[in-house]
Amino acid sequence: MLEAEYRVHLANPAAMQQYSGLKYTDDDSDACWLAHLLRLGVLPAGYIYPKAEWAVRDLLRKRAHLVRQHTANVLSVQNILARNTGARFSGKRMQELTKPELTTLLAEETQVLAVTSSLVVLDCPRHQIKMLEQSVHKRLHHTPSYEQLLTVPGIGPILAQTITLETGSLSRFPTVGNSASYCRCVDSAKLSNGKRKGTGNVKNGNPYRSIYHTL
Repeated sequence: MLEAEYRVHLANPAAMQQYSGLKYTDDDSDACWLAHLLRLGVLPAGYIYPKAEWAVRDLLRKRAHLVRQHTANVLSVQNILARNTGARFSGKRMQELTKPELTTLLAEETQVLAVTSSLVVLDCPRHQIKMLEQSVHKRLHHTPSYEQLLTVPGIGPILAQTITLETGSLSRFPTVGNSASYCRCVDSAKLSNGKRKGTGNVKNGNPYRSIYHTL
């Protein structure tokens, strides 16, 4: 619709007041209610992400997914080795382990099988992550936000591009607090007379952005 030059509003249901007094609702009544809120100028609208950046953003999301899987497998192998040998192996050291060496380190054949199978599985996401990173490097956008993120210790090109694409335009956040809330860094609490009565809407925000905001 945007490509056809229609003016589009993305309604935010989490911030929208529900209408009352109707016994029957359908798509037509919902559309009328949204139009009424828009006419009054109180329709809470969300951010429409630029279509041109969807592809790279989704590619980085897939990379983050593979990284989490890879990390989980690494920790699993480290735990097995630590429990049975009392030593902690780095990721690089685990890649160098051979089956004969594992046989000398682990007493049970089933333990050797568990570790070797995990090491084989680790190779697949590692290669896929490298392939995705190479593709992303070819499509990096050197925006001012991206360049500023590169000055932060611990943030490299891939992470900087991930944060930039997940955040979008910073001008859409009226305050710093709105940006922090979008990153799910603001506690959700319901208080009455200073006492905690519960929480709500804890998942409002960008789950992908919240992963990197802790840096």
